[in-house]
Amino acid sequence: MNKLVLGMVAVMMGVMLILGMTFISYNNSFATMEEDLKGKWAQVENQMKRRADLIPNLVNTVKGFASHEKEVFGKIAEARSQLMNAGSVPQKIEANNQLSGALGRLLMVAERYPDLKSDKAFSRLMDELAGTENRIAVERKRYNESVQSYNTSLRQLPGGLIAGVMGFSQATYFEVATADKATPTVKF
Repeated sequence: MNKLVLGMVAVMMGVMLILGMTFISYNNSFATMEEDLKGKWAQVENQMKRRADLIPNLVNTVKGFASHEKEVFGKIAEARSQLMNAGSVPQKIEANNQLSGALGRLLMVAERYPDLKSDKAFSRLMDELAGTENRIAVERKRYNESVQSYNTSLRQLPGGLIAGVMGFSQATYFEVATADKATPTVKF
């Protein structure tokens, strides 16, 4: 009888050890994926900051040619301020989308001034802005790929159960603003 009890205790301890190791393994995997998300989001933020730093120079260049476009300049300043002061990832995504919209309006203003489009400083700033927009798109793609992997892991069993116990929650995708999804109309 003692051997039977000892055998059952050994089996139970073995099962508990396997469950504990599984729990630790999943927890470590989620922590690693979460840190990867933070690192990728930091890259997105670096590029958004780069763009936000370019904007005052771009606005000042446009002001020299179109000083009466105060509403557009005000919207850009407001959107840039919201981006710089946003705290959470969803707030930063929303502020970034507002800034993209304001920049679009600035570029529409620039289209009305041929002298501005031929200005070397404006051309250089527009090239830098285009490069930065491309960098943001690349980093957004990398971030979203990590979000997809992380969120998928949280939804699968048994990881989802362990994630819930450990307080891991789904990450937010960096989606393009609805207004930016529309195909622009080109008029000839």
